[in-house]
Amino acid sequence: MGMVINFQTPTTISSSFLVNSNPKRSSSSLLLKKQIFGHSLSTSLDNKLNFNRNRSRCLNFSPIKCSATPTAEEVATEKKKESLVTRTDIRNIAIVAHVDHGKTTLVDAMLRQAKVFRDNQTVQIRIMDSNDLERERGITILSKNTSITYKGSKINIIDTPGHSDFGGEVERVLNMVEGVLLVVDSVEGPMPQTRFVLKKALEFGHAVVVVVNKIDRPSARPEFVVNSTFELFIELNATDEQCDFQVIYASGIKGKAGLAPENLGDDLGPLFEAIMRCIPGPRINKDGALQMLVTNIEFEEHKGRIAIGRLHAGELHRGMEVKVCTSEDECRIAKVSELFVYENFGRVPVESVRAGDICAVCGISDIMIGETIADKIAGQPLPAIKVEEPTVKMAFSINTSPFVGREGKFVTSRNLRDRLYRELERNLAMKVEDGETADTFIVSGRGTLHITILIENMRREGYEFMVGPPKVINKRVNDKLYEPFEIATVEVPEEYMGPVVELLGKRRGQMFDMQGLGSEGTSLVKYKIPTRGLLGLRNAILTASRGTAILNTIFDSYEPFAGEISTRELGSLVAFEGGTTTTYALCSSQDRGQLFVGPGVEVYKGQIVGIHQRSGDLSLNVCKRKAATNVRSNKDVSVVLDTAIDYSLDDCIEYIQEDELVEVTPASIRMLKNPKMPFKKRGN
Repeated sequence: MGMVINFQTPTTISSSFLVNSNPKRSSSSLLLKKQIFGHSLSTSLDNKLNFNRNRSRCLNFSPIKCSATPTAEEVATEKKKESLVTRTDIRNIAIVAHVDHGKTTLVDAMLRQAKVFRDNQTVQIRIMDSNDLERERGITILSKNTSITYKGSKINIIDTPGHSDFGGEVERVLNMVEGVLLVVDSVEGPMPQTRFVLKKALEFGHAVVVVVNKIDRPSARPEFVVNSTFELFIELNATDEQCDFQVIYASGIKGKAGLAPENLGDDLGPLFEAIMRCIPGPRINKDGALQMLVTNIEFEEHKGRIAIGRLHAGELHRGMEVKVCTSEDECRIAKVSELFVYENFGRVPVESVRAGDICAVCGISDIMIGETIADKIAGQPLPAIKVEEPTVKMAFSINTSPFVGREGKFVTSRNLRDRLYRELERNLAMKVEDGETADTFIVSGRGTLHITILIENMRREGYEFMVGPPKVINKRVNDKLYEPFEIATVEVPEEYMGPVVELLGKRRGQMFDMQGLGSEGTSLVKYKIPTRGLLGLRNAILTASRGTAILNTIFDSYEPFAGEISTRELGSLVAFEGGTTTTYALCSSQDRGQLFVGPGVEVYKGQIVGIHQRSGDLSLNVCKRKAATNVRSNKDVSVVLDTAIDYSLDDCIEYIQEDELVEVTPASIRMLKNPKMPFKKRGN
């Protein structure tokens, strides 16, 4: 049985805004598609319907139907809720995307074009990445608030992290907004984190504006990206109204946006218009009792703890006495000493804040994320913030190496315990538990990067401690062992495809998709792989691809245990005795493998000084000196040493195995054998 669907070819127009003459066209198309194919949608028909829908948007004149436009049922519900009103002078949005898809650069352009900065003001790039660690790594770690004014309306903007390990930040801030800008790279299309953040936004019922960024890339493929994004909406069970999303094409670094990829405007005007038109204003209970859910906390030395959140109902005044609730039975009275709102790129003190706006509250010294600031008499708590469970854990313990106390300021177990539990006040996606001994603590997070960022921050604060290798958190269901699986997406040049595929296969990975990426000569492969198989995988893939591959991962689900996985085939070179390394000793040691240390470095017994070229560990003396005799008077032979491998903190954590530890101090990062575990001798 065949079916023919005709698509009319529209005429060309010069309109610069996106409109739609038939508001029900996309919804009816989706309904037709579901009636024909059920839930197993045809990709080709998806593409045709989506392409027709997008072209009809770009080429008609009457008002657009965005995902923010209410349906008849929603209108009826609105009439019943007469107490709820919509503020039209405010938009609250979060910018979400996969890592390196250009969120922060796009926010920079939005701030500049909204005249947040003076014309003669010097502004650094990626100004929202204010943390030193963020600027060094080039990623967003903490969500941040700012706001701009466009045509008399205030737009509160929240910049969110793009890495999957910091998904807890995204889950929290979605409580504060009514819509999101989903930024997608014009070449890569939807990536693992794109799926995660979109899934969360759709669960909250938020309106979505899709921004196809980096449209000026030579190999951009906007039609493929839009169709892939549309298919992702369908796959995540989005409603017909949510699937009818607005598409904006932009170049964040150039500060341009448009409604067609080949016709960008001179500025980001089309993007601002889409925000005002397609993102609804906050629905508030203007006359209701005060309610504000705390979704973020900052700390300043003079102001103390600052609670950040959106006011859901009522009005908040400076100096007002409020009730802070964790549940209906646990409430306490507090007083608001200072009140701020976000204007442009800073906080501005105000006397009062109306419902619907995002504000910062000072004066409540023990405020926690997830608590509700409510009316003193009639206030009720809001539902608590829920985040997904961690999948990886690491053991933190006090430093017991011979060099303990040389470089760190905080070295005791009490210092370590206080700092780890203080991290829980802000980082909801992390868990801390006491270990088997009094000086050991188990820290659980979304991934190794999530915990590594904590380690790096503690190191810069002057803490000195040791960490063990990362381990996955397994579950037992009906006496059957389940472990976390992740979706790994690898972008690799075609000439290195073979070694990368072989490497992933050895780690129990199962390929389920492979596709080419434009004209850049690279391929995109997707694997479902146990989280255990990802430990140490990043460095191995970079080595196999000569540093050209890009690996991205996102948690998928818990599945039955996949079997044993060997993550490292080579052993370690271990210092036989303590002292200062010498050129003479290193010259003979480098024949045994690759070294981590150069001459003149202090080492101690049990420290890992290199990678053995075979399996098993090998003890050697890297401090041996040449015998000082006068038998020979001829000139010494010059010695050429190989360059020592410089491992970062992330590299060290990926390298170590069950019987090894990483010593972390403010000035040094060392690896050592765990003295409490037996020594693995060299293999044959």
